Amino acid sequence: MTPSAGVAPPRGRAVPGGQATPSDGSAPSEAAAAQEPADATALPGIETDEPVRVGGAGRIVLAVGLVLLLALAILASLCIGDRQIPPGTVLRALVEHDESTIDGRVVWGSRVPRTLGGLVVGAAMAVAGALVQSLTRNPLADPGILGVNAGSALAVAAGTSLLGIAGMAGQLWLALVGALIATVAVLAIGAAGRSGGDPVRLTLSGVAFAAVASGFTTAITLLDPAAFDAMRSWAAGSLSVRGLGPSLRAVPFIVVGLLAALMTARSLNAIALGDDLAATLGVRLRRARAIGILGITLCCGAATAIAGPIGFVGLMVPHVVRWATGPNQGWILALSALGGPVLLLAADVVARIAAPGGLPVGVVTAFLGAPVLIAMVRSKAVSTL
Repeated sequence: MTPSAGVAPPRGRAVPGGQATPSDGSAPSEAAAAQEPADATALPGIETDEPVRVGGAGRIVLAVGLVLLLALAILASLCIGDRQIPPGTVLRALVEHDESTIDGRVVWGSRVPRTLGGLVVGAAMAVAGALVQSLTRNPLADPGILGVNAGSALAVAAGTSLLGIAGMAGQLWLALVGALIATVAVLAIGAAGRSGGDPVRLTLSGVAFAAVASGFTTAITLLDPAAFDAMRSWAAGSLSVRGLGPSLRAVPFIVVGLLAALMTARSLNAIALGDDLAATLGVRLRRARAIGILGITLCCGAATAIAGPIGFVGLMVPHVVRWATGPNQGWILALSALGGPVLLLAADVVARIAAPGGLPVGVVTAFLGAPVLIAMVRSKAVSTL
């Protein structure tokens, strides 16, 4: 009898999907089904670079986890240093604003300013890094690698030495101008030529600009060492700020920069698909890029004025957040604003206890960031964003 179309295939014939039908015509056993890979990425012995991304509920859990880590980092920053202070003593000094004791003076004179500086600088650097990576579609982009921090430092050094500008207010404006010039210059150089804004070209342009700016900054400091004795620690990246004044003056600029970043989140999602498709979707590319550059300038300039050119925070944090949450820029920017302070405060705590007298926090972030950069360069998925 000829089998009809609805009858099971002959014995031993493979059905679509590669699974053979048992010789008795029955359904495949559970053991046989378990041997079939559910996905090509699950094949044993094959390594993949696929990120582990969470959904909407997972992103909320991740945000709550970052808030808890931030609270622990703040507590550690207030308690740990050359002088260990119990949490109860720290809380009492904060609530009563008591500076009559040694612990109270340490808390309010050193720990609170450093902690506030770590909060605002960490958030600003991480969000600026996320903006740079999104605008350039380059996962290796970072305010430090692209020379934005070096441009701010050069402007501060030149203004201090040549124009005699001193004080936080003057340094803040100098840093903002330097960050703007560096951002525009690197983007213009990287976009020149037939290949346009190629990620490799942008990275090389930024590295070259940073090297030149750092060289000029070093030359200026060597020619006028007396004027830069107090800036040596700042030039290496340090949160050893005096009082709350520097951080409080920079907060309005950083807040405006963060708001500008959030305003561009929807446009950045479209730009990630390519300029032509983004324009088709109604995105005003020049407006979006201008707002993004404004956010980078305000965040990097203000953060550099407070703590100096701290590198790798804007590289590590957005990359890890993107790896966990996916390419949605709204979540990347928001979670980077939480993850940046966690990383910077933790690095500052390590810097305090790593050597007698402490180290600049920029040394610790560089020590942590260099392996991350090497791993990213070696990753197969580094070219995708």
